[in-house]
Amino acid sequence: MAESGPQHSATVTVMTDERDERNARKLKMTRALSRSVPHSAALGIRIINITDTEAMHELPYDAKLVGNPDTGTLHGGAITALLDGCSGSAVFAALTEPVPIATLDLRIDYLKPAEPGKSVIGKATCYKITRNVAFTRAVAYQDDPENVIAHSVGTFMLSTKLGKP
Repeated sequence: MAESGPQHSATVTVMTDERDERNARKLKMTRALSRSVPHSAALGIRIINITDTEAMHELPYDAKLVGNPDTGTLHGGAITALLDGCSGSAVFAALTEPVPIATLDLRIDYLKPAEPGKSVIGKATCYKITRNVAFTRAVAYQDDPENVIAHSVGTFMLSTKLGKP
């Protein structure tokens, strides 16, 4: 009995190392893909982290993204782009094989304006994948993930094969 503990521990360590390596590869691939999305680059959106089914992005505060000059709050469109990109990254993270995806639907509820001068974090989870569609949930927040600025649910089309050039 005493020997099964260390064997189990070694198995967990190997599995964790493999998961970390897989997530590092997914993070690298997702960052490369995000560079090909012009609006994400223009908004300054950065990928913070990727796990098996989750993605975190950051939208740095920038005066050119202000929607209301009187208050300095970010435009809702910038937060939409953050949540859409973050949700798409979560789908890529959850896929076992990379395939092209496209946003089918993204519903966003804005709960309050973002505080001026602060970055906004997007955190998305891909919670279900079917043969042709992936489903996501996401939140946008600043300092506290429980103090949400906006939340979204999305569906993404999965391509079954790549088109010919």
